[in-house]
Amino acid sequence: MTENGKPKLAMYWASSCGGCEISVLNIHENILTVDEVFDIAFFPCIADFKIKDVEAYPDGYIDICLFNGAIRNSENEEMAQLLRQKSKVLVAFGSCAYEGCIPALSNLTTKKATFEKVYFNNPTIDNPDRILPQHSTEVAEGELTLPHFYHTVKSLDQVVEVDYFIPGCPPEPPQIWAVLQVVIGALTAGQPLPPAGSIIGAGTMALCDECTREKKEKTIKRFFRPYEIQPNPDQCLLEQGIICMGIATRSGCGALCPSVGIGCRGCYGPPDGVEDQGAKMLSAIASVLDVGHESMDEDVLEELIQEAVDTIADPAGTFYRFSMAHSILKRVKNGKGAA
Repeated sequence: MTENGKPKLAMYWASSCGGCEISVLNIHENILTVDEVFDIAFFPCIADFKIKDVEAYPDGYIDICLFNGAIRNSENEEMAQLLRQKSKVLVAFGSCAYEGCIPALSNLTTKKATFEKVYFNNPTIDNPDRILPQHSTEVAEGELTLPHFYHTVKSLDQVVEVDYFIPGCPPEPPQIWAVLQVVIGALTAGQPLPPAGSIIGAGTMALCDECTREKKEKTIKRFFRPYEIQPNPDQCLLEQGIICMGIATRSGCGALCPSVGIGCRGCYGPPDGVEDQGAKMLSAIASVLDVGHESMDEDVLEELIQEAVDTIADPAGTFYRFSMAHSILKRVKNGKGAA
């Protein structure tokens, strides 16, 4: 705390879309309470802070830091190390920091392939000399540097110790405010914080438990993209052949997507007791797939199963959309180093 006795709050944006910062502003008038309780120590998205400002703080100066974004490059990792050092409590805020999220889908390919796609094989790029960004470039004024682009995207807890995790892409405003109230109570009234390492602001069960759609025995013959079918507004989406990750996803959002006819994408991560969200979803689908019958020739049955599975668009990107970095897989194997 500074001379005025107010606790210090920081928020940083690593490899992410920026939606987490906007979600904080969506707590509406409660942002005034945050301003009343906290001094903002570092929040470059909304004010002109410099890294040197953070470097000058004593260790532990920041009471709580909300760190959003995956670790995609060396700058992300350096900031994670710095903010860990300067913060009493470091929170992985949102899916990118918690599990890698969309940035970590690049773990399905390689750094080289990513650069090829972005800088060469791209219809909006005119790069006949095939120039790639360089870590260091000498110009008349001196040396210009860019961060090292990593081969593998990591979650925040894979590079530094994390105290708490808040899931969501982005976290929902009521969830954010509920968590901030807990933090405010702990900092100003001595109320207890949750145990270190907790996933906070979310439930512990599967999202299906809070979804109001009617659920019956699931038997699925094929899968549909959302535009291919007009779903029954009351029936479980997965039972209608629409991929819904609710069975493999943590509760806490109120099943917002299924409530408007959109399958859960899985942004809250796996529920308690599930190590790998994608594997859990694959297992669930395998248990309800209903094609052919036992008397069929094995080769014919296998072909029918494959046809049904082929109606799932982009299985890896669907089942590991948010959790690739935290999954058992972590990335595809390609014989290269992990950095």
